[in-house]
Amino acid sequence: MTTTRNLITRFRMHPAWIVAGLTFLTLMATAGFRSAPSVLIVPLEEAFGWGRDGISLAVSINVLLYGLTAPFAAALMERFGIKRVVLFALTAVGSGALLTMAIDSLWQLVALWGFVVGVGTGSMALVFAASIVNRWFIERKGLVIGALTAAAATGQLIFLPTLSSLAMDYGWRSVSLTVGIAALAMVPLIKVLLPERPASIGAAPFGAPADWVDVPVPVGNAARLAISTLSQAFRVKNFWYLTISFFVCGLSTSGLIGTHFIPAAHDHGMMQVAAASLLALIGVFDVVGTLLSGWLTDRIDPRKLLFFYYLFRGISLFLLPSILFATIHPSTLVFVIFYGLDWVATVPPTILLCRSVLGPERGTVVYGWVFAAHQIGGSIAALGAGIARVKFGDYAVAFYASGLACIAVSFLVLRIKK
Repeated sequence: MTTTRNLITRFRMHPAWIVAGLTFLTLMATAGFRSAPSVLIVPLEEAFGWGRDGISLAVSINVLLYGLTAPFAAALMERFGIKRVVLFALTAVGSGALLTMAIDSLWQLVALWGFVVGVGTGSMALVFAASIVNRWFIERKGLVIGALTAAAATGQLIFLPTLSSLAMDYGWRSVSLTVGIAALAMVPLIKVLLPERPASIGAAPFGAPADWVDVPVPVGNAARLAISTLSQAFRVKNFWYLTISFFVCGLSTSGLIGTHFIPAAHDHGMMQVAAASLLALIGVFDVVGTLLSGWLTDRIDPRKLLFFYYLFRGISLFLLPSILFATIHPSTLVFVIFYGLDWVATVPPTILLCRSVLGPERGTVVYGWVFAAHQIGGSIAALGAGIARVKFGDYAVAFYASGLACIAVSFLVLRIKK
């Protein structure tokens, strides 16, 4: 790949860092696409008169497919290449977002934002980061995973206030237009700059020993690889501990806070742009927390890290309803800072522990299935919290249930064996 070789020569850096930078940019854009539904809930409710539970169904399907697509996307990346899968994903997201501008009924929102954009974003997701790290890095894995995970927070930071302002000033269709253009703009960058693997440009992974040998490209059916990996992982206790814990992680982050924080704050009288800015501020501290978690994962038992992450997350969720939402005051900012530091800090230790289930060569596909559980939890929370809001008039029950689940799972992760 001539362009990538030129960059390596010009900047005199290992190609793994250039690939990691491009991956960061792609995941940052993906996070912007993922954050759009939380901005659209209130505007769609006002524009069409749809119930919040109906709109939440579209978001729930989006979150669910974002996870269920991941293990198959990981297998497809191994079988057919990372670049092809990511190019397909970006095209699906861009097309789905642009077509959303023409909707006039709820089922069309479900079909486009739920299914098309859900499959597209799920085909990139964090399995993209895991695949890049496993191919391009021998050393600094935890740090790089932390950095790539932080890309989601950076995208949230950039996109949330912008998309919220666009929705308020120019209508909800401007959000779909912005997301669609941004997704399609990434296609030529990936096409030109992303090498498939180190050997394709005559390089070795960062930190590889002198006798390093590239892993052979898998042959056979990618779906069969994903299913066989799941079948084998079913018999390993570590897989179940990681799956249950990541299910609760999704329940308490992307499904609940990521989807309903803005409308919940709006219910308490907070302006939507202010609520979106707070959610974006969570993203600021998410970057710091995830980088720190990646650094700690290289040095501390990842099981202990997960224990503290889930325990303190659960406690913070008990403090959110009614106490912190009334206005932006110091306690609200404390929650934002803490939840931001903890948001996806669970990812680096979880990815590394997935390598212990069936070995490093299956680590990415195993993580794909664990991540699917994360999104199933998120999907349940996205829909369940919307139903709870309609039934009880607020989100308190959803926040308390999620907090209790986090505290329970904090003790479960201590049972994971190295």
